[in-house]
Amino acid sequence: MNQKRKSILCPNCGKLISADELRCPYCDIRRPGSWRTNNFLTRGLLHTDQLIKMIIYVNIGMFVISLLFNPLLTSFSLNPLSFLSPDNKSLLLLGATGTFPVDKLDRWWTLLSANYLHGGILHILFNMFAFKQLAPLVAREFGISRMFIIYTAAGVIGFWISCLFNVLFTIGASASICGLIGAMLFYGKSRGGVYGQAIYRQVVGWIIGLFLFGFIIPGINNWGHGGGILAGILFGFILGYQEKKPERSVHKTIAVTCIIVTVAVLGWAIASGIYYRFQ
Repeated sequence: MNQKRKSILCPNCGKLISADELRCPYCDIRRPGSWRTNNFLTRGLLHTDQLIKMIIYVNIGMFVISLLFNPLLTSFSLNPLSFLSPDNKSLLLLGATGTFPVDKLDRWWTLLSANYLHGGILHILFNMFAFKQLAPLVAREFGISRMFIIYTAAGVIGFWISCLFNVLFTIGASASICGLIGAMLFYGKSRGGVYGQAIYRQVVGWIIGLFLFGFIIPGINNWGHGGGILAGILFGFILGYQEKKPERSVHKTIAVTCIIVTVAVLGWAIASGIYYRFQ
């Protein structure tokens, strides 16, 4: 008697395959039917559109919480640059980073939490617009798991480098976003050809504009931006991109770990912030 073979959608490429396959015949991911590879996190959160939206929603949520930490009406101003801006105390309680939080308060976890905090409505709008433009491109060429690994690692490394250069207090998603820029810079140079060169020239233009903006506008963390770009290049090289190295289960496992750690850190930031703010 022939036993019916169970079919599943590959959690990596979405193609219909047998659950008993040792490797997906389409994308070559190992053991696509195993729980480690095919679970609710890899099927749900590690979906390109869903994860990108989730990152944006978390940034918006942390921004709203930081405004609610403010004394009544202090976040409102007629100045468009400071309109709806949380105060520094609120940002510090929720996980702003820099030499003061890290060295003086031993809050090393802020190297991650600061990536989800913003200092004003224009700050978060600019960063989320840039992220929305870059993230799908990086996810397409590197895969959604490697995109999030690069995004997370570049933010942490960018802020760590800015601490080494004595940046006292800093926040924002720009170091992580610069990591995505660095990854695409590596991709364009490595891939070559008409498409690769077009990507490379476009990313170089973004970098030039970013640093011109950073030197014109006071208070921009250029060390964080530069560190994020270097981290993006490094992790783009280490992790590889789809054309040379298809995304594998190990990338998904690392990405899920990054998601869990991020949720834990932000949860701790909110809980401890509420405790110290309202005790």
